[in-house]
Amino acid sequence: MSVITAPPPARARQSALRRLTVAESRLFLRERVGPIWGIALPMLLLVIFGAIPSFSKPQASFGGYTTLDIYVPILIAMMLGLLSLVALPMVLAGYREKGILRRLQTTPAGPARVLSAQLLINLAAATVTVILLLAVARLGYSVPLPRQLAGFALAALLAAAALMSIGLLVAAIAPTGRTAQVIGSLLFYPLMFFSGLWLPIPSMPAALQHISHATPLGAAWVAMSTAATGSWPHALPLLTMAAYAVVFGAVAAKLFRWE
Repeated sequence: MSVITAPPPARARQSALRRLTVAESRLFLRERVGPIWGIALPMLLLVIFGAIPSFSKPQASFGGYTTLDIYVPILIAMMLGLLSLVALPMVLAGYREKGILRRLQTTPAGPARVLSAQLLINLAAATVTVILLLAVARLGYSVPLPRQLAGFALAALLAAAALMSIGLLVAAIAPTGRTAQVIGSLLFYPLMFFSGLWLPIPSMPAALQHISHATPLGAAWVAMSTAATGSWPHALPLLTMAAYAVVFGAVAAKLFRWE
């Protein structure tokens, strides 16, 4: 005689997700990659760049904006890249490597809720860090707040979705947490180059600018910078980031293994 086990009620599923999110938040704060590299490093770079006198002078090549104005969206993109491409896949691949996801399949929590909790935690950390970066830049270095706030928030959200989808794909194919960290880092540095970290996009040759606009972080910088100046972001960078989110998210969902 077979026994059919009914799925847990919605309230129980929500309670399990809430408890998992709280537990994963504590682990996130305990680890070094997310809080230190993903959050503290962009803040430190903002302070360093803000202390350079030439970064606060308007530049004709930047349309009268300062170098620091240009770099605030880049630092936001950097933070999103570190959280999504390094921290997130390293944790999820590590959980699979240790058998945690497999064991969770026998509990009411389920491995899918671990995935949901990780996404919620990284999205919350990204939101808090964006607010902090904008606040410190405004109060400490007179960088104007984004004039088109809704467009800026949409651009940042699409950038997070695109990068987290890529990070999930890394977690899907990496056999170990260490391998996921290496793959994520190898992706992070070229993408950061095309976001303008080492050479601002307006200063790049035309060919590099076109390549940059086709990358998720380059598209993110274009959209956030446009919103910061008061205009609604153009459709092309928004669609570029949305395409990355859909395509890489679909591939990650197909390839993701729980054990």
